[in-house]
Amino acid sequence: MKTLLEKEKELFLPTYSRIPIEVERGEGVYLIDTKGERYLDFFSGLAVNALGYAHPKIVEAVCRQIGRFGHLSNNFITDVQVEFTEKLLKYSKMSRAFLANSGTEAIEGTIKLIRLKMGPEKKIYSLTNSFHGRTYGAMTLTAREKYQKGFEPLVPNVGHIEFNSLKDLEKKAGKDTAAIIFEFIQGEGGINEVSEEFIRKVVELRDRYGFIFVADAIQDGIGRSGKAFVHEYYGVEPDIIVTAKAIGGGLPLGAFLTTNSLKDVFTAGKHGTTFGGNPVSCAAGKVVLEEVFENGLLEKVLENGIYFRQELLKLKEEFPEAIKDVRGKGYMLGVELNFEASGIVKAMRDRRVLSNATNINVIRILPPLIATRADIDLYLSVLKDALKNK
Repeated sequence: MKTLLEKEKELFLPTYSRIPIEVERGEGVYLIDTKGERYLDFFSGLAVNALGYAHPKIVEAVCRQIGRFGHLSNNFITDVQVEFTEKLLKYSKMSRAFLANSGTEAIEGTIKLIRLKMGPEKKIYSLTNSFHGRTYGAMTLTAREKYQKGFEPLVPNVGHIEFNSLKDLEKKAGKDTAAIIFEFIQGEGGINEVSEEFIRKVVELRDRYGFIFVADAIQDGIGRSGKAFVHEYYGVEPDIIVTAKAIGGGLPLGAFLTTNSLKDVFTAGKHGTTFGGNPVSCAAGKVVLEEVFENGLLEKVLENGIYFRQELLKLKEEFPEAIKDVRGKGYMLGVELNFEASGIVKAMRDRRVLSNATNINVIRILPPLIATRADIDLYLSVLKDALKNK
């Protein structure tokens, strides 16, 4: 009998490098394969499974909603969409929302809103080494050649500012700028944190020139950093927040959120989606928001995230020849190595612990938000053994 990986080659376009595990089910912070092996999952479906696997409240909410109706289209407004969005706007402190299916869709909608508000001639800027998605507009914002090569021509009037460079920021941002968008912590780029000095300069220039300031919080949002969104650490207020991944509790859901000043840019028919804000996804998302913001999970992530980072810094002191840097906040952490990270990630996987290698030499750590101190300690012990045996 052929394995799933063998069947994949016969059925799918070759766009993914799969992890060689055949998953049977998930329980909490663990994945269980078809042989019954349990893997501590500190990648959580790429920051999606905030409440882990088979969370009973999500299972209950999803089953209840799909028993009512799974889809109506956005010709209707549903109670579950309203209940979810009320909470999302409350905890983001924003005014209006558009619900999509994913992060890259939410980015595309954001680009359309910016163009409609600011006009076609002004330029939208992102930062070098960024990642905003793989659809055309999002890919154009993603300032990395490996994602863009072969797909030219890209969307016009999009530029890139050197990461954390005040000089390049002041050179490029001005009266002809439509918007500046960035991840406060770059995920795919290697868990790189935008400096406070750079953030405050963006806000200063936004206030001077009137461009739109967009926070891409697709990966770092909904409590992963120990705050609702990373920008709260700096006391700044973006004009638009883009979010996805964790908000759907494992189901497809994304959103872009605007301040009151942008609430009337779109009118009926200017933007839309068939499936965006699907009722079943919103039912799961409502549970996520309740658990993170109303049942104490956010505070635990903040506390445990500080502990996790401190322990990783201790490993840096113990293995200075291996670990170059430790970065990130909360449950979005990166360990930069002095060599390619894939070998360490594989060694940990062989010990039934999952994380991710990104940007060649960075171990990206994205545990479910329900991960406990004991789960963190297990991860640390396996990482330590992998470094010892490098």
